Amino acid sequence: MILPSPTHSNYTNLLTDIERGQVKIPQFQRDFVWTMQKSAALLDSVIKGYPVGTFIFWSTKDRLRSVRDLGNTTLPEPKDGETVSFVLDGQQRLTSLYAALRGIKVERNSGKTDDFADMFINLDAGEDDQIVVTEVADLADGTWIRLRDLIHGSFKALVAYPADYHERLSEYRRRIESYDFSIILVKDVQIDVATEIFTRINVGGKPLSVFEIMVAKTYDEPRQFDLAEKFDKLVGRLEPLDYETVSDATLLQLVSLILTKECKKQMILKLDKTAFIDTWPRATDAFERAVEFLRNNYRIPVSQLLPYKQLLVPFAYFFFHHPDKPSAEQRPLLEDFFWRCSLGGRYSSSVESKLAQDVRRIDRILEGKSPDYDWAVDISPDFLLENGWFNAGRSSIKAILCLYAFHEPKSFNDDSIVSIRNYWLKQANSKNYHHFFPRAYLGKKNVEEWRINNILNITIVDDYLNKREIRAKPPATYMKTFKKSNKALAKTMASHLIGDLDDFGVWGNDYDKFLAERAKLVSEELGKRIISRQIDTDGQPSRDDDYEEEAVAFE
Repeated sequence: MILPSPTHSNYTNLLTDIERGQVKIPQFQRDFVWTMQKSAALLDSVIKGYPVGTFIFWSTKDRLRSVRDLGNTTLPEPKDGETVSFVLDGQQRLTSLYAALRGIKVERNSGKTDDFADMFINLDAGEDDQIVVTEVADLADGTWIRLRDLIHGSFKALVAYPADYHERLSEYRRRIESYDFSIILVKDVQIDVATEIFTRINVGGKPLSVFEIMVAKTYDEPRQFDLAEKFDKLVGRLEPLDYETVSDATLLQLVSLILTKECKKQMILKLDKTAFIDTWPRATDAFERAVEFLRNNYRIPVSQLLPYKQLLVPFAYFFFHHPDKPSAEQRPLLEDFFWRCSLGGRYSSSVESKLAQDVRRIDRILEGKSPDYDWAVDISPDFLLENGWFNAGRSSIKAILCLYAFHEPKSFNDDSIVSIRNYWLKQANSKNYHHFFPRAYLGKKNVEEWRINNILNITIVDDYLNKREIRAKPPATYMKTFKKSNKALAKTMASHLIGDLDDFGVWGNDYDKFLAERAKLVSEELGKRIISRQIDTDGQPSRDDDYEEEAVAFE
């Protein structure tokens, strides 16, 4: 790596490089936000010969996704093979200089437009006064000149000013044109190094994400590949499916795992640009297949219910290598994988390493062979009772919510399908979650909070029922009302994994009995989805004979 080298450039050369397209603003820079007044203060410093800070440019022949303009002025693209200077530090200053000296209009994100032609030189101002101003309403005619006209105006226009101002006009123009801007060039470094420099310079700002770096790195004009745009379109396609909460990091992990079987940050940043672009269409298609599979086969209606968003990665990896529906041998193995990861808190830490391990398990499933697992899951009724504290952020709790959603819970009062939405589930007190034995009711009975707020006491219902019909009533009371209005009440309750209301203690408001019976039913349903292994009974991993050699590699 060549060490950063100090250099300099005067006004003329700097603006010429900008207009030739050889100075660019990379995508990871923020928008231009300086006000007209702050920009005027910068130009005032230039005229007075004050230091205005050092620009830091990353000099490279790479072509990155970049903002093609400064202040909404379209600038040409450099020729192939030419070196481009991407601005790592000084974007606000550089844009202010360019906009003011060229007198262009800048449209803000708010819709407001600032006309930088309205930047003026007060010819009566002293060296201690503000020379560059944005308002001239209080100045007499002939005592001010537009900054743009000072630099680009004809000799005839300048000499038209009173003779007393001629020397000052000439001096101010000379100062701007001869101002020596300090620049540090960072040469011959990879994009991750350049963005690390950018992050360190902007220590008060937010560090760049891996996705932001990859957006810049993978941009390809001839192939019309813009990662940010591609990801936004994917999210748009997932939105009607209620899976729009997927993160950009998840897609990067998927592509990296497909290409390298690894997905740590360093590996993602080293991915070959061409290979990444080539893989993206099939990877996103596989991702959408994974979404459809989880929605249709496991009946997880919204992404907010997923125990981990990362679970989409190994499933998408499966569909990348197996575009068709899973075979009869693969289906139970995939289901076993899903529930073991969900109930076992698989991705609560070291996500990248565990995903790398798990795609090797998916490779086994692709062969129709059972993977080995080095973690146990306990689905016994006693374990569910003791460890069922309801927190919608816990993966094991979300797993049981997925189990509830699989049975397509119906409304207590009319057996209609309960609507589950991502927006509702994002809220701390979701409109969909209901304590079957209301908290207020059990609190009056002096039941401990940890027993009240158990996943086995949670049902998924409509907001209408929660707020207007149930409230703090004991279940025997509100269920009598629903028994009258809903002739299919037994079938409705079965959709909530609640059996005969008498056997479940509902008519007697027997909370202990209700929890015990529901624990048995939930345990039974989970047992249908998990393939029994020795590890789940004695805490030690078991191995299939044909998996032993590969399993050793994991150790």
